Amino acid sequence: MSEKTIMLCCAAGMSTSMLVAKMQTAAKEQGKEYDIFAVSASEIDQKLVEKEIDVVLLGPQIRYMKNDIEKKLVDKKIPMDVIDMQSYGMMKGAKVLEQAEGLMA
Repeated sequence: MSEKTIMLCCAAGMSTSMLVAKMQTAAKEQGKEYDIFAVSASEIDQKLVEKEIDVVLLGPQIRYMKNDIEKKLVDKKIPMDVIDMQSYGMMKGAKVLEQAEGLMA
């Protein structure tokens, strides 16, 4: 059973999958059992029904969708933010994991 569930969202769900792998490695190295996965923007609603999500991170390329997605999360009290562009571009898994944990604190 995972401690926390972190959902990353991007346009197609593909570019974030590499970042997910790096975040999973960082979590494992820190002894944390997190369920970290990536979805496309079109899959967000479905995943919110299927899973208990603790935090949502948006890829910088869909930051324009932040307000719409926030509306879906407010009743569920799920924190959300846009992934720091530099951390995303350089695929800094540990840094993005830290960002997610900060939102869940």
